[in-house]
Amino acid sequence: MGDTLTYNLADMWEAISDRVADREALVCGDRRLTFAQLEERANRLANHLSGLGLGAGDLVGCYLTNGTEYIEALIGSFKIRAASVNINYRYESDELLYLLNDSGVSVLICNEEFVGRVAEVADRAPTLRHVLVVGSDGPVTADLNGLPDASDYEAVLAASSPDRPVVPGRGNDDIYVLYTGGTTGAPKGVVWDHGNCFFGCTGGGDPLRMSGPVTSPEEMFERIIDFDFVFYALAPLMHAAAQWVTFMWLFCGAKVVLHPGRFDPVAIWKTVGEEKVSAMTLVGDAMARPLIDAWDEHGPFDVSSMYSLSNGGAPMAPYLVDRLREAAPNALFSDGFGSSETGIQGSRRFGPGEKIGDEVRFSNVESGTVLFDEFGELIEPGSDKVGRVAHSGYVPLRYHNAPEKTAEVFIEHDGRRYVLSGDLGTAGEDGSVVLLGRGSTTINTGGEKVHAEEVESQLKSHPGVYDAIVVGVPDERWGQKVVAVIAPVDGSTPTVEDIDAHCRGKLASYKIPKGIVLVDEIVRSPSGKADYRWAKDVAEGGAGN
Repeated sequence: MGDTLTYNLADMWEAISDRVADREALVCGDRRLTFAQLEERANRLANHLSGLGLGAGDLVGCYLTNGTEYIEALIGSFKIRAASVNINYRYESDELLYLLNDSGVSVLICNEEFVGRVAEVADRAPTLRHVLVVGSDGPVTADLNGLPDASDYEAVLAASSPDRPVVPGRGNDDIYVLYTGGTTGAPKGVVWDHGNCFFGCTGGGDPLRMSGPVTSPEEMFERIIDFDFVFYALAPLMHAAAQWVTFMWLFCGAKVVLHPGRFDPVAIWKTVGEEKVSAMTLVGDAMARPLIDAWDEHGPFDVSSMYSLSNGGAPMAPYLVDRLREAAPNALFSDGFGSSETGIQGSRRFGPGEKIGDEVRFSNVESGTVLFDEFGELIEPGSDKVGRVAHSGYVPLRYHNAPEKTAEVFIEHDGRRYVLSGDLGTAGEDGSVVLLGRGSTTINTGGEKVHAEEVESQLKSHPGVYDAIVVGVPDERWGQKVVAVIAPVDGSTPTVEDIDAHCRGKLASYKIPKGIVLVDEIVRSPSGKADYRWAKDVAEGGAGN
């Protein structure tokens, strides 16, 4: 940290961790780290990376499941003005190779279980020069042949200096890189600078959106909480929401619990009670539904410590929100919206007993959020006209190595720079925004626009539907017809007629699926986002009957 404190994420981390050094910072499985211990491990990694020649603008790949090593990699990279690259741990060889080469990472940190996959592609990734391997259970035992300059992660840390590196020039302009999931196209790297990221992604020192953002870096010291507060991050750290909210709470001196391994809903509920979790963030239906199933089958669990339950990163069906609030009736429920490109744009909040309703209206919206029509003109709030959601103010710099895509998504209007989120919505006179879903998932049937997420929300309230994705398939009469890919509840076989009867009166007739395809399981990303490309292939192959 230099003489002048900035909004640089490493500066912010060091300033806060010095003041709460003895507090627990991270819990993941059996490992528990204080702020001082996490700081030391991040310093050791930073010094090793610096010794390899990494510095400002260099990229470190994280091909990791949840663990303290992920946060160490983020902080360690920031310390030397480098940046981490999040890599989906479900990627197979070709997908991994694409991301290594698109990002140009020079160092890759990976779990031992992924060594074979990395070895398959390493010789075709010319920028990759070093690999650090995180052992599955103790020292690494896997064969590291075929990996460039490979080392055991823990051995590297043990051999490196614990001293805080002194790095000239660190400041608000350093970069933070976050790759999107690519559920509707190839993954793209979103490049933020730290100053905009601090406010746009990590809340500007206001994780609960109650006090407003800080007006100076030094004001963050006043935001350090003086009571026990535990945040539980359920999503994988490769997901934007998990990274952002983790740092929101670390910057306030709170403890963060990471969920290790596979999603285990019973273990999650037990952890809430054991760790006295104050706040927990989910990502959409893919997390909410199994948590409710576990509650019904094995509950109730101790949730008396729960102050806040939130959702972000993917939509959650209203009936699932209601069930979660029944499980934790004293918790404030918060639903957030935003994207890797926009940061956190808004939220809606419900106190105990408040009804959520079927409309997805966000009343707490960041200034700078607007809607553009199809001609690139601003839509007047209150007009009920559907437009593309956009944001200005704290926004990223660009897409990494993608100037054409950058020009499409980052636009100027009346001398102001905006980023288009990909969402469609309407704007109320009061500044609220109603989200209708992603433009890429909109179905055009007979000249009418159908927003997939609106239909999915109704389908998931059917007693025989466990999960669902809605897509459009080619149709001679309608251009596209609405088809639902449904994972039914065990023992249930919903029909088109069942679905039609359930949706009548809730959806306009043209929105109701004209066909369904039943599957054993809906394919989603580890963060819970629906894979619409997969669903479209399934729907077209199943003919939607």
